[in-house]
Amino acid sequence: MIPFRFELIHTSSKSRARVGRIHTPHGIIDTPNFVGVGTNATLKALESTIVDQLGLQLMFCNTYHLMVQPGSEIIKAAGGLHSFIGRKGPIITDSGGFQVFSLAYGSVHDELKSSGTKKHDGCVLKINEEGVVFRSYRNGDKILLTPESSVQAQKDLGADIIIPLDELPPYHIDPRKLKKSLDRTHRWEKRSLDTHLAEPNGQAMYAVIHGGIDRVMRTESCKHLTDLPFDGYSVGGSLGKTREQMIEMLTYVMPQLPTEKPNHLLGIGDLDSVEQCIRLGVDTFDSSHPTRCARHGLIFTSQGMLKINNSAYKNDFTPLDPACSCPTCKNYTRAYVHHLFKAYEMTAYTLATVHNLRFMIDLMHSYREKILRDEI
Repeated sequence: MIPFRFELIHTSSKSRARVGRIHTPHGIIDTPNFVGVGTNATLKALESTIVDQLGLQLMFCNTYHLMVQPGSEIIKAAGGLHSFIGRKGPIITDSGGFQVFSLAYGSVHDELKSSGTKKHDGCVLKINEEGVVFRSYRNGDKILLTPESSVQAQKDLGADIIIPLDELPPYHIDPRKLKKSLDRTHRWEKRSLDTHLAEPNGQAMYAVIHGGIDRVMRTESCKHLTDLPFDGYSVGGSLGKTREQMIEMLTYVMPQLPTEKPNHLLGIGDLDSVEQCIRLGVDTFDSSHPTRCARHGLIFTSQGMLKINNSAYKNDFTPLDPACSCPTCKNYTRAYVHHLFKAYEMTAYTLATVHNLRFMIDLMHSYREKILRDEI
């Protein structure tokens, strides 16, 4: 088994942007890189063979959803996530904490409601030192998620990179409550790390830096967690209400993370944020933004965003992006993809998702080349 390690190749002379390689048991991740989100162990509209062929080096799967359905024990019996979904490349899983707390505060709750899933009010029933008690959004069953059970679930899933349990307070929170949450998160992360180190299984664990947009708390989190033997560091929690607040926070936080270890920005991957974050030294990003845009007919191109549903593309027999070499652009025209969306054909989602995913992969390759040439 190839051990996990980070190799720093080059740091730009113009910024903190850097090129590196993350070595994992299931292959190499070139950094900086985009991480596609497969909430239920699949990138929506795509199967794993296509994803591998496109060259997505790291895929993000959500422990919370997989614990609820089909259950981490079933995936373990299948030989782990890689065997279960037929993926050859590296996988990262989260702790489940983000989904639990966002079910309470809105984002995941709204997504589930809009997809026709039965609504369960009061999803989070209790938060204490042990963990968090919540109701399954599928059947209302009570589930206790602790640092230990979260790590065990991720051991069952067998991801290459795993995340400790953390609490995700909302942006608008009293500073005293934020500090209480931060302290508890640090204790949960230490318990998660201890559980992980008792049975590493060739997996790596990234800490999660918290503290909202409060500089003192972010510094405290950096100091506390970098003193512990984590394999890498992710930046999570509330990243601010605006992109400007996020960039200001990252500008302050990134220099406080060890340069010899990889880092990850949780939940960010929109085009307007990516380059700014890369300049600050972020190695990897996970986001469902490109694939969600694809399902809504929003196509990423070298000339900007293309809304394929617009009638202007009805008779356009050029590729989605002439500069793109993805299977969609090689084989199909804008007129055809426009027709598929207008006809509500599911193939439309597949072709658009293939394109947007490949666009992100190629974009990250171009950023790495620019960093090596000290252009950014």
